[in-house]
Amino acid sequence: MGTHHAGHTHEPLGLSGRALTAGLKSAEARCETQGQKLTPARRRVLELLMRAGQPVKAYDLISSFSGSVGETAKPPTIYRALEFLEREGLAHRIESLSAYVACRGEPGGHAAFFLICDCCGRTEEIAAPVDKALRGLASEAGYSLQTVSIEARGRCAACRDEPSEHVHAQGHG
Repeated sequence: MGTHHAGHTHEPLGLSGRALTAGLKSAEARCETQGQKLTPARRRVLELLMRAGQPVKAYDLISSFSGSVGETAKPPTIYRALEFLEREGLAHRIESLSAYVACRGEPGGHAAFFLICDCCGRTEEIAAPVDKALRGLASEAGYSLQTVSIEARGRCAACRDEPSEHVHAQGHG
């Protein structure tokens, strides 16, 4: 069952069930390979990002963090977990939204390319062939890139086909 927005429905992007379990196991294996540990707090934050399938603000993660014991997380716990997940390539920060999303790209260092719908906020990570070229150009200029994130804004397929009356109505008053 998808989410409803402005007269149309979007299919959910988040993981659940076996896909979520497999995603978390894969992340644990990646961390072990790198000599890192996916601690319970890091795992819980990654799980919340994977379940959402869309960008989530850190403070929303704090309120969703509570475990079965009813424990809550303090902001530094969440921010440290997000920092770790981003550093390990398991999550990305979407600057324009001040939010985080679980990585859906290939494991390892890669550029993150996001399509962001200005109407409903749907965000998708896509593969784009410019990562290697961009890193080459940066190298020629004497730079060693650590992370690359490109955000493109527009309208998703569902919103593009809807009349834009509600957008225009908000702009006039």
